[in-house]
Amino acid sequence: MKKKYFIFLICMVMLLPGLTQAKDEEPVSTLDEMVVTASRVPEKKKDLTTNVTIIDENDIKLSAAKDLGDLLSEKAGVYIRKYPGNMTSIGLRGFRTETHGNDLKGNVLILLNGRRAGTGNAAKIMTKNIERVEIIRGPAAVQYGSAAMGGLVNVITKQGKDKPTFFAEGLLGSYGYEEGSAGFSGKIENFDFSGSFTRTTKDDYDISDGDKYDNTGYDEKTNCSLNLGYEFLPGNRIGMIYTSFDADKTGSPYYFINPDPDNYADNVNKSIDFIYDGTTADELFSWKARYFNGEDDYKYTYVDPLYPSISNNNYDQEGAQGQVTLDLENFSTTIGVDWLNYDYKNSDTNSFNVALKSNYENTAGFMLAKLKLFDKKLIISGGLRYDEYDLEFKQTDKNDDNDDNWTPSIGLAYLVNDCLKIRANYAEAFVMPAANEMAGKYTYWYGSYIGNPDLDPEKSKTYEAGFDFSYSSFNLSITYFYTDFKDKIEEAYIPGDPDFTKSFYNINDATISGFEGEFSFNLGTFFDLNLELKPYCNITYLDEYESDDAPAGETHKELKYTSDITASYGILFNDLNGLSANLNFSYTGKQNIDDRVYGSWPSYPIIEKGGFTVANITISKKIYDFSQYGKLTLKGEIENLFDKDYAYVQGYPMPGRSFYIGLRYDY
Repeated sequence: MKKKYFIFLICMVMLLPGLTQAKDEEPVSTLDEMVVTASRVPEKKKDLTTNVTIIDENDIKLSAAKDLGDLLSEKAGVYIRKYPGNMTSIGLRGFRTETHGNDLKGNVLILLNGRRAGTGNAAKIMTKNIERVEIIRGPAAVQYGSAAMGGLVNVITKQGKDKPTFFAEGLLGSYGYEEGSAGFSGKIENFDFSGSFTRTTKDDYDISDGDKYDNTGYDEKTNCSLNLGYEFLPGNRIGMIYTSFDADKTGSPYYFINPDPDNYADNVNKSIDFIYDGTTADELFSWKARYFNGEDDYKYTYVDPLYPSISNNNYDQEGAQGQVTLDLENFSTTIGVDWLNYDYKNSDTNSFNVALKSNYENTAGFMLAKLKLFDKKLIISGGLRYDEYDLEFKQTDKNDDNDDNWTPSIGLAYLVNDCLKIRANYAEAFVMPAANEMAGKYTYWYGSYIGNPDLDPEKSKTYEAGFDFSYSSFNLSITYFYTDFKDKIEEAYIPGDPDFTKSFYNINDATISGFEGEFSFNLGTFFDLNLELKPYCNITYLDEYESDDAPAGETHKELKYTSDITASYGILFNDLNGLSANLNFSYTGKQNIDDRVYGSWPSYPIIEKGGFTVANITISKKIYDFSQYGKLTLKGEIENLFDKDYAYVQGYPMPGRSFYIGLRYDY
């Protein structure tokens, strides 16, 4: 089977050069688009040996998404696991983020402007004041350390350019949805600035059959983003980036068959960065230094007359990055250091512990290099990273656990011509055990846990091969990947323990393989029309996602909560004169899950949850142009266009058909 896949890739690569003869105009290749995430320095997409997806500012404007999770599902075919309220994990290649805490326990990493966002919950990151989103599909541990096993998502804040602009926007929608936003962006001499502020409220929603789902609204969500900078010398800029997200009393219902009208959660994620980017006059050397500080907080209030409780998980994040790049004509290298510190505190009024406290410190050094041969057609990339971890859990006599890890990667790319690139890559990745998994000792009403200091990091080895083709209005990318995943950390009862105490063990290995594909074709450009009419598609297909440690009597076992197919596809229209529309379909494939709704604890039966497709449509039209005084645009959205009955998580249905209308003023 694997041999057939590689033959298919080779045949596609051989056929593509002939397509460049279809038209006589000068090709415009998206392979020349700049990317900053893959190598931690700006470089052209054609020089990368990995698979990277870009969601640009125009895609974001034409999306119905209100947060990062929905945006990735709609525009990049990324798997999401979404609960009502404000909790969304994202998945790449069968791995996903951890929504309940920060980014330490996840296998996919979220970045803000090139550093760890401090959360695995994509619902905490809104879509205003974002210039672009870059997605590395596949390991990025050499560049960014632990958790970037299935890939990473880098959200890049807008940096002010050109003359100052301003916008104000209002949106009203179904179920009492209200949104107000304002923002600005620009540059005056050497000072650049951009920012936005958004406030939203929403009532409880109805599901597709019209029944109200109690406790699914929220009192208020606010999001603020600010990016300021000053270029004191050519190529030398000091900057400050501030981001904040605050959600008050977001609904946290129980399963729809037994909804709870009272429980709620409060969510906070905020941070500030101070950055210095510099370069020599001849651009031979460039460098970056950054210090950042932030907080990620999740407080859950359980309203019950017999067992009321408040659980508060708080992470204080602090870190620094430094790197220097040497850029020669045919060779470049980046050497750098990262430092990260998390202080964690959990307090639970329904726990036998007053508070759980831990500290996680990570110091790392890395080197990335790239060599171009044969008139820059053959590109060889490589990297090596060393991480050292100090973990401290303050509820035990054993306070310190230390570990370290080496991570390599190597890749090849060959530019057949200006439009076609073939590539191959090998990379390792890891996830370090959390402090509570290694040294914790705590008791809840539902059981006791004790840490395991002998835990090994989760590790993976990924092999991939593919090609990128871009000519004029046609873009196509296909990648095949194969991952060996070792030493997955899971909780289990200690054998023979009379008190049924749980601990953590490296008890699971897995194999994950499949295809990723991206396609778009601007028919307006192809047929020389003065408009944009672009069908597009992003798809991930897993042909294997199985645990290697199967139960007795079974040969293999499919991984739970892993969809075989995720895809987004649709068509975008823009008449280039103020009218634009986007019809998008997002498909989530079938998956095996524990039947937690109708099953019984502790042994839930495994059932198959079916796949589903959700359609959204957005339309915007410039209705008045005030010339030098700005313009006014009318916008409409319909989410869940066909009123689909669907749920990302069993028992937690999503809203029925929802309507939105709004006005935006741009100056």
